[in-house]
Amino acid sequence: MSLNSDFTDVSNDQHARRIWGVGALCRAVTDALQSRFNPVAVKGEITGFTRASSGHCYFSIKDAEGQLRCAMFKRAATQLEFAPKDGESVEVFGKLGIYEARGELQLVVESMRKAGMGSLFEQFLKLKAKLEEEGLFDASRKRHIVSMPRKIGVVTSANAAALHDVCTALRRRVPHIEVVISPAVVQGADAPLSLVGALKRLYQVDAVDVILLVRGGGSIEDLWGFNAEELARTIVQSPVPIISGVGHETDFTIADFCADLRAPTPTAAAELCAVPREILVNGLQNLFELLTREAHSVLDRAQQRIDYLQDRVGRPSSRLHQEQAKLIHSFNRMKDCVRLPIAHSSNKTQLLSMKLNRGLGDLLQAHRDRLQRSGIRLELLDPSLVLQRGYAWLSDKEGVPITLAQQVQPQQRLKAVLSDGEVDMDVARISLNSLK
Repeated sequence: MSLNSDFTDVSNDQHARRIWGVGALCRAVTDALQSRFNPVAVKGEITGFTRASSGHCYFSIKDAEGQLRCAMFKRAATQLEFAPKDGESVEVFGKLGIYEARGELQLVVESMRKAGMGSLFEQFLKLKAKLEEEGLFDASRKRHIVSMPRKIGVVTSANAAALHDVCTALRRRVPHIEVVISPAVVQGADAPLSLVGALKRLYQVDAVDVILLVRGGGSIEDLWGFNAEELARTIVQSPVPIISGVGHETDFTIADFCADLRAPTPTAAAELCAVPREILVNGLQNLFELLTREAHSVLDRAQQRIDYLQDRVGRPSSRLHQEQAKLIHSFNRMKDCVRLPIAHSSNKTQLLSMKLNRGLGDLLQAHRDRLQRSGIRLELLDPSLVLQRGYAWLSDKEGVPITLAQQVQPQQRLKAVLSDGEVDMDVARISLNSLK
């Protein structure tokens, strides 16, 4: 029996049929997809979202009928206006292709937006591009937020939870700063004009150094009032810095880009507008310690001056009065320097001031006592006291002191200084016998 009767000879068909390599076939399919579909927009629900350490994002989008693998590289991911998460309905734009390493159909996503944003999102992007081109978002025009504002202005709804959160944070951190609230409608068709009016009212209030423009989270429709062009231009025209705290951390509005500083939430905006009281009190404490060290330094230098004067012979009363006057003057200057910051501090700093005055007073009294004792010791060295005890100061006619009998000659004229005057005399006789 012939074997050829059981098998079909395909040798003649090999030239009519192409044998593909796997990679070549994947590339050919990619080219077909490119010409047939790309670029493509797809709507679906995110599932399996992950962000790699490289910054690339990997996920799938699905609906009731199918699922598609997606990759979004770091460059595109950094342009996202929100943080994607599983279960979120989105619209993605990109190019279909075959991931050759696995032979899987894959959509390389170039941009993503929340589903349902539709024309609103397009309006947002168009206005954002326009204002950015005009320079309204430039970092060079952003102003520094003062650390200790005199007053803080707040623009939000009078009934919103955001107002409660902001006021709670400000009472906790800076209860000494006055807060001026300018209520506005923050949602709906009336919101843009209401927000503009609220801001302009605050522009007329004296001593307002920073304004908080805040609202709680919501959908793009809820926050749409903060995307108005008139509001953006009003923010840029503000005479004082504006901090925006609109929505949640992932929400961005045109107002955020125009503001001098964007906070992720209303509470965060309140925390960024002023230095907490505790930090100011700590600063005053450091100033108190610095002034105390300076006071000790001044007193030490004064004491060194006193020690120098103790080595000099003469009546010390005038010197003592001068040094005492300098000490009192220095003490008064230090009290004046301390009094100004203490006047604006809390009860804690007032207590510190009392301790400083008491400590400086005790220290000054101790030095006064020491000065008095030193003055008494110096007065005991006064030559006039020695003369009052019957001694005389002898000198020749040139004023050279005579301390030894060997220094004089018979008939030499000498001068004797007594406690109540001077006596001129001639030497009659010289005796060299020493006193025992």
